[in-house]
Amino acid sequence: MAEELTPETPENESDRTAEAEGTEEPIKQRKNGLYPEVSDELAENMKSGWADTELHDLEPIAQAAHTERRRAALSARFPGERLVIPAGNLRTRSNDTEYAFRASTEYAYLTGDQSHDGVLVLEPTADGHEATVHLLPRSDRENGEFWLDGQGELWVGRRHSLAEAGRLLGITAEDVRELPRKLREATGPVRVVRGHDAGVESVLTDKVTAERDEELRVFLSEARLVKDEFEIAELQRACDATARGFEDVVKVLDRAEATSERYIEGTFFLRARVDGNDVGYGSICAAGPHATTLHWVRNDGAVRSGELLLLDAGVETTELYTADVTRTLPINGRFTELQRRIYDAVYEAQEAGIAAVKPGAPYRDFHDAAQRVLATRLVEWGLLGDLDVEKVLELGLQRRWTLHGTGHMLGMDVHDCAAARRETYVAGTLEPGMCLTVEPGLYFQADDLTVPEEYRGIGVRIEDDILVTEDGNRNLSAALPRQADEIEAWMARLKG
Repeated sequence: MAEELTPETPENESDRTAEAEGTEEPIKQRKNGLYPEVSDELAENMKSGWADTELHDLEPIAQAAHTERRRAALSARFPGERLVIPAGNLRTRSNDTEYAFRASTEYAYLTGDQSHDGVLVLEPTADGHEATVHLLPRSDRENGEFWLDGQGELWVGRRHSLAEAGRLLGITAEDVRELPRKLREATGPVRVVRGHDAGVESVLTDKVTAERDEELRVFLSEARLVKDEFEIAELQRACDATARGFEDVVKVLDRAEATSERYIEGTFFLRARVDGNDVGYGSICAAGPHATTLHWVRNDGAVRSGELLLLDAGVETTELYTADVTRTLPINGRFTELQRRIYDAVYEAQEAGIAAVKPGAPYRDFHDAAQRVLATRLVEWGLLGDLDVEKVLELGLQRRWTLHGTGHMLGMDVHDCAAARRETYVAGTLEPGMCLTVEPGLYFQADDLTVPEEYRGIGVRIEDDILVTEDGNRNLSAALPRQADEIEAWMARLKG
């Protein structure tokens, strides 16, 4: 990558404060930059001779009507209060490079915008709230920011002007550098979504309380429990792209055998970047005994014929909705007898779990249904002595090998709505528009002396993304086969 002329961001808190207040600070030179100075002549030359690139014919983004409705629901919940929802800031990866930015879920959900440093503010009015999105404007050409600063547009790309952003988002857009002053001067009750922008939080430190802010976070989490039609379409898009990513992996399993699990990870990541924004979470590319580690994301192990590959991965769309799908595949295309027996037990459990997903059902019914099947099979295989299924479930003894819950809500976060109250989530009732995963598994650790040796090192999980509909459910990830014979036929076809 090119060496920047100057530091990409202010280096200390006072610099950030000055920038946030909109005061004019000289653009700093890089300590070891090859151009220690800018001549007056060059600085003057760079100010002029540029075409006007303002975009005038922009239409609102596809979800603008949906974000407006979401903000209206938020406004109704907190009348008379100022609500502050930050997008977040860039995070340093190493020295002067940053991690790829991903806007906070709350901010993107309410605006459709993904700009770093953005802040949505809902100002209370007599009849609700007035929404303003505070953003960084176009780079300043007068002070040289656009070509000298590490976040200037010649370094990282053009930002939308405030007028352009306002037209796209359907929200008034203002300069975020003026926001700290406005927040300091604000009176009346304020709530902020914490954890994304330390600068915004520091300005509000004497105006907010942790308890009130948590109520805001909980409300926004619960607001996402039921998806609207835009969100459902995005989740379907994510699942479709994810299915293509799984197909990509099957086609190159021979290359993965010649290298490592990293080949699988890289193959799926390519699909995620081509068909979406990114992966929705760290891909789990667990071959052989690594499949018994629930969140194996090191992905540096061997891929061996005769063993299983547990691939848990999801594409995140450009609008930040993610799929979350798992398939357990025989690396050579054929299950052994024992692998199939374990796989079929998990498949049966998943079928029972999916069947329990329907409107009006208690949320945890799908988990209980799947766990009962797995407990039954474990008892039948003689792994729990002379205990019957009811006693096993009462004591939770099946959890030695099932380990985790059978699913979770899904949406913009892979574990969506995590801040929701228990009574509206795990102790709640399913409604049309909810989307959840159903993902039972069996995991026999390589060092588990309580199971026959041939079981050790085998892990199986099957996971699909299930939408609750008016009359039952719809499997959004049904494009990928699940039954063992179908898996084998599908793999054979893809391998040609």
